[in-house]
Amino acid sequence: MDVDIQQRYLFARQLVQKVGSIALDFYLNRNKLEIECKKGESQDLVSIADKSVENEIKSALKQHFPQDGFLGEESGADSLEREFCWVVDPIDGTSPFLYGLHAWCISIAVLRNKEVVAGVVFDPLHNELFHAALGCGAFLNEQPIKTAGATSVKEGLTGVGMSHRVQPDTFIPLLQRLLSDGGMFIRNGSGALMLSYVAAGRLIGYFEPHINAWDTLAGMMLIKEAGGVTNNFLANDGLLKGNYVLAGCSEEIFDYLNRIKPKG
Repeated sequence: MDVDIQQRYLFARQLVQKVGSIALDFYLNRNKLEIECKKGESQDLVSIADKSVENEIKSALKQHFPQDGFLGEESGADSLEREFCWVVDPIDGTSPFLYGLHAWCISIAVLRNKEVVAGVVFDPLHNELFHAALGCGAFLNEQPIKTAGATSVKEGLTGVGMSHRVQPDTFIPLLQRLLSDGGMFIRNGSGALMLSYVAAGRLIGYFEPHINAWDTLAGMMLIKEAGGVTNNFLANDGLLKGNYVLAGCSEEIFDYLNRIKPKG
């Protein structure tokens, strides 16, 4: 592995676990948190936990890799033209986090010249660290992981995601087709975790019609290194504008979801 990538990959694994303990403490004391709605949208929530965790990550990166760029969900973009850039979601699954559910995580991706070269997703509640670096495989804690061997949607669960950025009637037909073809879907509120579950063989695919880069890039790195297939999320300025995300454990599942996804 390239030494510059290796340094950041190892640091990301250590950092995400360190801030994971901070996030977990906030979670266990969530009744004390002040909750805000982003842009007045009742289902797009943020708390001091999100902001504090991101600040911890950003501060550590400025100390150890001051030459790198940064893109965070809460603080936005900083020096994205740099060779290396960190893309961070301090708490993916904020709603489950605040409502006392277990589907939330911290996601960190490392880009080099606009290519994802490392990704880590940490679930503090279950002490599960999903991580991968380009060309080195994917892992859950210290164990290698690979995608499921399914070739039909009848052979497993498909993850889906949805937000109010997309009209419901553009998404519901996908669920109808999936169910009609013998598949079954699940949504837990954290795109990063569900992508990690595809990498680990727990889900056979994932689709969301629009999602942000900080929710997806680490998980998509995991899937590719675990043997799965994803769309090119960074196309059409996906880094800043977001994009749809489509992932399959196999070419067959990917192609099927690609056929039934909403057009446009």
